[in-house]
Amino acid sequence: MKKIIFKGCGTAIATPFNEEGVNLKEFSRLVEYQIKNGVDSIIVCGTTGESSTMTEEEKLKTIECAVKTSNGRVPIIAGTGSNNTKAIIEMNKKVKELGVDAVLIVTPYYNKSTQQGLVTHYTEIAKNTDLPIILYNVPSRTGVNIKPETALELSKIENIVAIKEASGDLSQIAKLANLCKDQLQIYSGNDDQIIPILSIGGIGVISVLSNVRPKYVHDMCYKYFNKETEEAAKMQIEAIPLINALFSEVNPIPVKEALNICGYDFGEPRLPLIKMSKGKSDILKNCLHELKDTM
Repeated sequence: MKKIIFKGCGTAIATPFNEEGVNLKEFSRLVEYQIKNGVDSIIVCGTTGESSTMTEEEKLKTIECAVKTSNGRVPIIAGTGSNNTKAIIEMNKKVKELGVDAVLIVTPYYNKSTQQGLVTHYTEIAKNTDLPIILYNVPSRTGVNIKPETALELSKIENIVAIKEASGDLSQIAKLANLCKDQLQIYSGNDDQIIPILSIGGIGVISVLSNVRPKYVHDMCYKYFNKETEEAAKMQIEAIPLINALFSEVNPIPVKEALNICGYDFGEPRLPLIKMSKGKSDILKNCLHELKDTM
């Protein structure tokens, strides 16, 4: 079995911006809240963190802040993906120096890749780092799907240890689990599929929902692991209205709004993303009120 980076709830954490850049004080405050409320890992500078509109300097400062705030209490995973293989290799060197525990690498977007190109791309990245690598499959964002057979080929590489599956295709994920077995751990990349993916061999979730309900998501996972299946499924179903509200506009527009509603100063998303519309914000506020963190 490959090394397990974390089991349970990993938060795909949002990034707060202000006039100076990243509001590191507020970011650190959210990281601390996440850890105190039981999350099992924090993923920095992913899609939810708006990495596509951050400078390299901002990314490195934000990742460093997460590492220092955590101080070894939970694994910190850095999003280092791009559509430039060489740039990823260089970024991986820099985040390793900051002390991250692993990297999350999305499939190449815009220029895309064939399936054999994906194998070559990830193989080259893996050869140039000893950090554990989590593949990130989100075809709705990138236009590229990691097929199960491709994942199987990549699972043969020692430091490619897991995949964040956000394809939404449970049949594909079941085939992936069957082919790769314990050579590639599976994390749900969709909050509405946490329990379904755990039921076919997943070991956790990289979650947007846990930005605002960390304990709830952690407890949902661990109820499933502890064979409290009926209660875990009930929690999944009860979370659906809030999950839908958090994805009623393009992520991370709603989750930043939700964090502001919860008393954080996370500002607005960077262009081309804009502030959430009032009608959907009102629905989001109601859903937040209805779904409380577990006690």
